[in-house]
Amino acid sequence: MASWVQAVRAQFVPPSFIPVTLAAAIAWARHDVFDPVAFLLVFIGVTVHHFGLNMLDDVFDYVHAVDRAWGGEKNPYTGGSGVLTEGILTVGDLKRGIAVCYGVTIAVWICLAGLKGWPVLLIGAVGILSSIFYTVPPVKFAYRGYGELGLLVNFGPVLVMGSYYVQRQTFDIEPLVVSLIPGFLMWSMIVINEIPDYEEDRRSGKMNLVARFGRETGMILYGAGLLFAFGILAGTVLVGLAPLPVLLGLLALPTALRSVRILREHYRDRLMVIPANLAVIKVYLITGVAMIVGYLVHGVTGW
Repeated sequence: MASWVQAVRAQFVPPSFIPVTLAAAIAWARHDVFDPVAFLLVFIGVTVHHFGLNMLDDVFDYVHAVDRAWGGEKNPYTGGSGVLTEGILTVGDLKRGIAVCYGVTIAVWICLAGLKGWPVLLIGAVGILSSIFYTVPPVKFAYRGYGELGLLVNFGPVLVMGSYYVQRQTFDIEPLVVSLIPGFLMWSMIVINEIPDYEEDRRSGKMNLVARFGRETGMILYGAGLLFAFGILAGTVLVGLAPLPVLLGLLALPTALRSVRILREHYRDRLMVIPANLAVIKVYLITGVAMIVGYLVHGVTGW
């Protein structure tokens, strides 16, 4: 069991279920709509899907020699789960796990489409196909410098709008704009995790944005993602698109600034940068949970 918990990389799964919870909170707070059965199905589907995605990435990064034992201590927030490189599980084991996860995901997707309509099929297809071709040939867009943008879109607008549509059977501008906040936070999370893997990624041909343009550019991209996320958060409230309590999400700003400082000082040291890797996970969790609470407060109080 411990091996499989390590394989699915549970610490990186909140970027799936926090956006769908945020979307449900928006639908309830703004329109007094909440379908608990649909929400539970979406929650299960995206979480299990993320488990499968993490294992799929592990398999193909291992096959493409991205995640191998290059020597030295490992940053626990980069370079895959380690179950293959450490010999804990085999590629065959992970392939069976992937099949189970994607089977559950597709079953939930079809069920939701039957309950809520054909747009669910389209949204689900974008998410599932994007996850498959993130590292799977011949597309493997994570190796071509498009992985960061793909994660921004899928862990932002796709998840939020999909969950919102399941609740309301319509699309609105507020959840679309708000979805960019978790999207850009996910962008920053993936960029900072690529920086310690710079040498390995270049050696193996995984030319993500950091491998393509360098660690210094990676620091700029990381900071830009945080800037856009918190700027959009504050901006949506200032223009009246989101309610005032959503500003609770800014509670994560000090942690975000600390992560930037640590990264600037230690971006060439894969071990000294670990606190920054951990900090951005905290930033994501604090921001997402605080925004959900903010919408719930608005729904109860009307503020």
